Amino acid sequence: MALTALDLGLRGAAVGLFLVVCAVLLLRHASVHRAASLGAAMGISGAAYAISTAPFFPTWSFGWSSPFVALAMSSPVILWLWARTVFDECFTLRHWHAAIWATQAGLGVVAYNGWTNSPYLAVPCGRLLAIASIGFALLTVGQTATRWGKVMTTARGRLLVALVTGISCQIVLSAGAGLAAIPTRSISLPAACGLGAFALMSIWMMLFNPPESQVAVAGVGGAGRDAGRASGSPLRASPSATDRASLNRLEYLMTTERTYRQEGLTIGLLAVRLGMPEYRLRTLINDGLGHRNFNAFLNRYRLDEAKKALADPGQAEVTVLTIALDAGFQSLAPFNRAFKADTGLTPTEFRRKAAVEAQSRGAKPQAAPSS
Repeated sequence: MALTALDLGLRGAAVGLFLVVCAVLLLRHASVHRAASLGAAMGISGAAYAISTAPFFPTWSFGWSSPFVALAMSSPVILWLWARTVFDECFTLRHWHAAIWATQAGLGVVAYNGWTNSPYLAVPCGRLLAIASIGFALLTVGQTATRWGKVMTTARGRLLVALVTGISCQIVLSAGAGLAAIPTRSISLPAACGLGAFALMSIWMMLFNPPESQVAVAGVGGAGRDAGRASGSPLRASPSATDRASLNRLEYLMTTERTYRQEGLTIGLLAVRLGMPEYRLRTLINDGLGHRNFNAFLNRYRLDEAKKALADPGQAEVTVLTIALDAGFQSLAPFNRAFKADTGLTPTEFRRKAAVEAQSRGAKPQAAPSS
């Protein structure tokens, strides 16, 4: 009884976390990231799987339980499509993908719901469902593994690979247990633990930044670029035509459209704007431009704009906080730290020094605009 309670508790927690993942993906990323909708579908199917495979769930009763079974049993197809979308920038969803999903879901309903009252139909459908699930899990790993090398150079990429591999392994083990006629009760608790782990990994990827994404105070600005070059990431002496075109589009977004001002800008969102995978954009920023990480690259533009504003006599009455927020920083503290690391001065000291230099050159400060 205690193990059953633990099993149910883990599944309940996993369902809640999967639903949070769905909400975050749909509300924050669905409009800009083509993989977000499939990621949300993965979360829904994971929640449905946690519910439909729980102890005492009436899978034998056709009716309200059928949608849960259909979503849960079609999760291998959703995983395959999601992984293809994440790792392959050229992949496009087709109408026949929906037909494959519907077939997998139908097999699940026939195999697990007793509405047919015919073991001659349910048993072969169950075996076909298990074989198909194993096939899609192996296909997911096989078709995306060739792109894991570059992705695993970052903490987020390693977590993504671990998530895809872990879910695929659980699908293979669960389907294999079904083929071997192993009682569901004997693997229920391990399955619940796996679901909880996958839910936590998904939440970590959605709501928190990996170590490479944190602001590297010591690596902002010119020092950061030198550190990037010295850290073993050689700059490309002659980038390919594709990389040159990507770098030109990136330069346009940052200098003309000033995308760095966008609140909550991440490397994933910027990669979507450029139409390329996140790992490829990270390679361009790190190897092609020599920045230590994405935030060092982002702060380069933000700090340049802030320094220009602080040195402008016409903005002498504009507060440092306003300048920091206009440049894209979320608050004053990280701006002060990054600015001091880049210039060796606080923003106020930099403004005062710029005013003195302007006066020494004979420049008369313009009158501040009335507010």
